[in-house]
Amino acid sequence: MSGTRRPVWSRDFALFFVARALAGLGDAMLPVALAAGLLQYGYGVGAVGLAMASSAASFAGLVIFGGVIADRFSTRKLMIGADLVRLVTQSLAAALFFTDHVILWQICAIGAVNGVAGAVFQPGVASTVPRLATDVQGANGAIRIAEAAAQLAGPALAGLLVAFASAGGVFAAHATTYALSALCLLLLRLPPAAPGSWVRGSSFKADLAEGWREFRSRTWLWSVIVIWCVYMIAVWGPTVPLVATEVVQQHGPRAYGLVNSALGAGTVIGGLIALRLRPRRMLRAGSFALFAFACFPASVGAGLGLPAMAAGAATAGAGMALWGVMWATSIQTQVAPDVLNRIHAYDVAGSLAMMPVGQALAGPAATALGADHVLLMAGVMTLVVATALLSVPAIRDLVRVDAPPRPRTSGAIPGRARLKNR
Repeated sequence: MSGTRRPVWSRDFALFFVARALAGLGDAMLPVALAAGLLQYGYGVGAVGLAMASSAASFAGLVIFGGVIADRFSTRKLMIGADLVRLVTQSLAAALFFTDHVILWQICAIGAVNGVAGAVFQPGVASTVPRLATDVQGANGAIRIAEAAAQLAGPALAGLLVAFASAGGVFAAHATTYALSALCLLLLRLPPAAPGSWVRGSSFKADLAEGWREFRSRTWLWSVIVIWCVYMIAVWGPTVPLVATEVVQQHGPRAYGLVNSALGAGTVIGGLIALRLRPRRMLRAGSFALFAFACFPASVGAGLGLPAMAAGAATAGAGMALWGVMWATSIQTQVAPDVLNRIHAYDVAGSLAMMPVGQALAGPAATALGADHVLLMAGVMTLVVATALLSVPAIRDLVRVDAPPRPRTSGAIPGRARLKNR
């Protein structure tokens, strides 16, 4: 790094930072709007789970193709276009709630379109971070703090809008965050991408297959994804809709906003720790931190008071933030930039593939076992998942790399120089 270049902060990284914070603000408001809005119109927990699953399913199913597209075209333009699409869809959702024309299949259809837009947007995030900052872990920590601050403010703001206005007001605010995010990305001057191995004329299928070969060649990468599928089905999938409906029904929308804000506050703390903590084995440290997430579903499932639930959420947020920074940085520094978007797409698709399953099963499971028991089981499964991550040598022994690898040269065997880290 040159003496005049700062490792993280610059005008362009600040714009990207703000764009991620704004998008995170809207996304943090959405569960409150869906839970309170659909419950108001007579729908139950199953409907809330389906509405959330519609977006997650289309996102997880198409993000792999988004990774190939991101390696072929301008990631900035793709992200701007995706934000504009979601501006339109969330404005439509706001209109439906404002006019009292709320039909579940229409809300699910809007969610599905949002998922497609997200599948185009997300792969470019991974390659944008190392292009804007030389300290990749520091940049990821800063972005995690931005997203956490949004998590802190978003639910509280959504709760106030629902209580004093309507769920339609939350969707209108969500649409506005996408408009502002698109504006920040439009002003962003993204440095040129490093030259890679993709050549014009190569088939879409060949690029997809190359990304898969790069993905499966890294034991630490696919092992985490396999374990994460269990996490999504048994922990995150049911936790999001069940915590939302349980807290809203028992304590009201503003209480749910407080709990989610505590989750955001904990994530800020975890992001700040990640700015300072530089473990040699990043995924090992992140796996230990993940144990803390059990406090979130377990505190709600145990029926503890609002202060205890907020404390559990804060603890969970700190652990999840530390894991998230360590994981994102590992991918961005262990994978060559010319295949990074595709690798990230496989990562995201694998990580989220089972989330809609968990969300869709949340309602039936809560009906059969009780929402409190499902949440307590989610807490136990968090401990199982973290233990499983630590049991895989390729995960716990992966040694950090502080700078992204150079692009692969044409004809090189993919990843030959990095076999020791797999």
